[in-house]
Amino acid sequence: MAASPAIIKVKNLRKSFGSIEVLKGISFSVKKGQVLGIIGPSGSGKSTILRCVTQLETVTDGSINICGKALVVDGKYSSKDVLRSILLDIGLVFQNFNLFPHYTVLENVVKPQMSVLKKSKAEAVKTAREFLAKMNLSEKENNYPCELSGGQQQRVSIARALALKPQVLFFDEPTSALDPELTGEILEVIKGLAKEKMTMVVVTHEMSFARDLCDTVIFMDGGVIVEQGEPKDVISHPKEQRTKDFLKRFSKRFSKKTSSKSFEK
Repeated sequence: MAASPAIIKVKNLRKSFGSIEVLKGISFSVKKGQVLGIIGPSGSGKSTILRCVTQLETVTDGSINICGKALVVDGKYSSKDVLRSILLDIGLVFQNFNLFPHYTVLENVVKPQMSVLKKSKAEAVKTAREFLAKMNLSEKENNYPCELSGGQQQRVSIARALALKPQVLFFDEPTSALDPELTGEILEVIKGLAKEKMTMVVVTHEMSFARDLCDTVIFMDGGVIVEQGEPKDVISHPKEQRTKDFLKRFSKRFSKKTSSKSFEK
């Protein structure tokens, strides 16, 4: 059986802000249906990768290919039409939800479909309700974001992203704005998406999630990939000393978790 093609290819990605080089030649690929976890200390460049790949930042140099389309090649961007078509292939879930406070839950999921996909309101409402049900939020469709818990708001943002039918879903620290009790519910949602073979890239500080659910893990520090590979290698048996030093703070948490509590694919 032929191997799945890479749906994301990043080669020698560089990003500078003035004289400060934040990404120093990053390369990786993600196959269709895989989950890539990106871990590392604050300021290591994790979120900058996502912002470059989702066109929120312009790259300084390097190449990015998504769903077989060139976003940028050796620092030169494709045409606006190609860039827009790539945007339709991806979804991004922010750490701070980014919901419209003056829209109801339903409107937050409906209006992007109408503006981006040019759907009719009736069709957009039908799709929105489908994904709100998937997130166990059907009873909240007439509420406003301020009336929801942080976990509920994040599930709305995931429903909004899924309603646009992306090929790849990016998560930028999806649980960092949540208290520990709400973190679990979002990780369960991502777990469910992984079971459905949704291609995902997750920047996370949840080491147990990265270890138990991701297909590949990248550990970053100082704008470079220090170590990458299967979670059992990078997280459970890291080779690089910098990786070992970073993971020491999580070792007690790992020891408390039994295998029965681990996420299952």
